Amino acid sequence: MPRLDYPVIIEPLSAEDGGGFAALVPDLPGCMSDGETPEEALASVRDAIAAWIEAATGLGRKIPKPSKHLAAAE
Repeated sequence: MPRLDYPVIIEPLSAEDGGGFAALVPDLPGCMSDGETPEEALASVRDAIAAWIEAATGLGRKIPKPSKHLAAAE
């Protein structure tokens, strides 16, 4: 699995939101994913990051560099 350079925040979802876990990427606005477990959410968000970067590149938008304010997950 490729290295994950962007910090990711993993939070539990409430039962009202379907349960499981959300993975949010603060450096990439709107980039998020979810999964039944924290590990699934992290694996899923890797695809979301790749899709976010591909879409931004296609639109000619600048890709933010990963911040260092949170520890990146490996």
